[in-house]
Amino acid sequence: MEISRATSQDAAELTEIALAAKRHWGYPERWMELWRKDLTITPQLADEGEVWVAEEGGTKLGFYALSPSGRELEHLWVRPERLGEGVGRVLFLHALSRAAELGAETVLIESDPNAEGFYVRMGAAKIGERVSELDGRERVLPLLAARTRLTERPESGKPRPQQG
Repeated sequence: MEISRATSQDAAELTEIALAAKRHWGYPERWMELWRKDLTITPQLADEGEVWVAEEGGTKLGFYALSPSGRELEHLWVRPERLGEGVGRVLFLHALSRAAELGAETVLIESDPNAEGFYVRMGAAKIGERVSELDGRERVLPLLAARTRLTERPESGKPRPQQG
């Protein structure tokens, strides 16, 4: 698996990956339409932003996007058929490394509730919640923070925030 910077030519395919990944969780199609703009990767963002793509054998497996400062993870999406294969882990660790290169010590994540467990397993800590309403239903989004410098936990091989 290779990770490389996205280009404007990747924008449409990355948008489809984001939509497919979000749709995987069974959200109503009406919600998907409401989220379409937020899930769209524009050619300009792909070309000029901190957007990175995981690819294997010519197939795009997933991607992430950081804010320009590296302090916020704006997107991290994996093709649903590739979930559980380590693609998200590789992308997340690359995102933390890239954020550190940009000078960020911590990356903030507003997570989909279905992805919270992944981020916690990756060493992020829950720091709060954002409550909103969608179609008259309360929606609670976990807010997490991950340190950009990780060390390995010998007993499990799982990342943990580096101390001090």
